[in-house]
Amino acid sequence: MAERPLAGRTVIDLTTALSGPYATLLLAGLGARVIKVENPLTGGDSSRNNAPYVGADGLTLARTGDDDMSVSMLLRGRNKQSVTLNLKHPKARDILAGLVRVSDIMIDNYSAGVTARLGIGHDWASAINPRIVCTSISGFGAQGGPGSGKAMDTIIQALSGVMMTAGAPGEPPVRFGLPVGDLVAPLYAVIGTLAAVLRADATGRGQHVDVSMLGALTSLVACEPFDAYEKLGLPMRTGTTVPRLAPFGTFPAADGWFALCGPTDAFARGLFAAMGRDELAADPRFASRDARVANAGELHELVAAWAADRPLAVILDLLTRHGVPAAEVREPGDAVRDPLVLEREEVVPLEHPRHGGHADLYGTGVPIRFSASEVALDRPAPGLGEHNAEIYGGLLGYSDAELKALAEEGVI
Repeated sequence: MAERPLAGRTVIDLTTALSGPYATLLLAGLGARVIKVENPLTGGDSSRNNAPYVGADGLTLARTGDDDMSVSMLLRGRNKQSVTLNLKHPKARDILAGLVRVSDIMIDNYSAGVTARLGIGHDWASAINPRIVCTSISGFGAQGGPGSGKAMDTIIQALSGVMMTAGAPGEPPVRFGLPVGDLVAPLYAVIGTLAAVLRADATGRGQHVDVSMLGALTSLVACEPFDAYEKLGLPMRTGTTVPRLAPFGTFPAADGWFALCGPTDAFARGLFAAMGRDELAADPRFASRDARVANAGELHELVAAWAADRPLAVILDLLTRHGVPAAEVREPGDAVRDPLVLEREEVVPLEHPRHGGHADLYGTGVPIRFSASEVALDRPAPGLGEHNAEIYGGLLGYSDAELKALAEEGVI
């Protein structure tokens, strides 16, 4: 079996909810040992209490058994070890310091200033282990943000401008169903963390990596020059089509929807041939890219009329045979069961640690393939504090009596 890219690296995971746990999930899938630190007084990671749940009775909206586990935790907790630690207890820092001594990375997604108030920020950690990389994911960055400084995905979507890039002109803002604010920041956090680890390997000094959810998502909005479009009179919100790339968009067939992307002359000619309208390629309204953009509304109406009463399979066959990029618009449940993404383990079945995979659920894999390394999310999520004895006893050397006393004092 090939070694995993991050084998031998240890991560202290102080995160909760989604943005932080997704970052540490990726590091775990890449082979790092991820030690998830959870608060014993609150029931651990908040996502442990997110409905729905999986247990002996299968998938339910409410807990029905003691070993039921939320789908969120089934997904985000894989390949991690769970320990409990009340970071507000005066004795907690000594225990955390033991973990810092043997770790390469520490990640949190607290609001700005929380690690400083707890006395566990990068300055403290680097005094114990100069090589450690401390990564923080927060709503607005280490300097804090407006109001309470707290942020959740919908707040970040609203502030980033992304809600006003979808939908049609005049429609209300569109909240993306996928929590993109929560999911983009951890990608940058992983990139930044691994870059800092490489630097620490070269210099012997770690550093603080600061990633903001707002900055991460807004930087992607800025990849597309929406302000330039507005100045040129092009609408930023164009609904189901993209006029400046016409023919381009999603269209209804008789039994579903399909996506079509035909911005080049070759693709446009293929579309006209598939429609049985080869003469449109010579029509001055559609003969060039600029002409198609200028007459996008008319062109898209022609496509919609052609497709409206045809079966989806027929449309896709015609477009494919004529070299036009096109695809069915799928439901999420169908998409995650695509044999291609399953074979590549970009999506994988989820398993309950005791009851297996009988709920027939799927979750993210590690969507990266290496030629000489293995990656996988192949161990089920842990129970709360499941690895206290292994980590505190086996790794840090605490005795059973010491662990019992720490538990009785509410430290672990």
